Amino acid sequence: MKRIVAAILLLTCGSVAVWADTGAIAQRRELMKANGAAIKPLLDMLKGAPFDLAAVQKSLNTFIDASQKGPKLFPDDSKTGDTHALPAIWDNKADFDAHFAKLGADASAALKSIKDEASFKADIKPVLQNCGACHEHYKAKDQ
Repeated sequence: MKRIVAAILLLTCGSVAVWADTGAIAQRRELMKANGAAIKPLLDMLKGAPFDLAAVQKSLNTFIDASQKGPKLFPDDSKTGDTHALPAIWDNKADFDAHFAKLGADASAALKSIKDEASFKADIKPVLQNCGACHEHYKAKDQ
């Protein structure tokens, strides 16, 4: 009987650890991958690729979505596991959440203002700077 109880406890603890990795950590990893994919066409356009308003709008909507979902994907029980999230996130959660809010506000403003290549070049940089500013403080450097 003790072995059965021990096995159940072991499985339960293991399930919680797996859930933490496949739950919030996996979801935020996918969210960040989507952000990375959304940045690529914008950077390409800044480097001379033809301007594509529909692609810009799609990318900006991806950032707006991330700004709304992101803060919820860093609960206290997701500090460890397969993650590049630094402990500074939880040490200064209000500032971290403010980065997401700023991303959303900047992306929403850009979505309204960008109508052509000239407005794109003028208004996209604040949106893109949000990613670097957040990663600088809250993401572990890749090895």
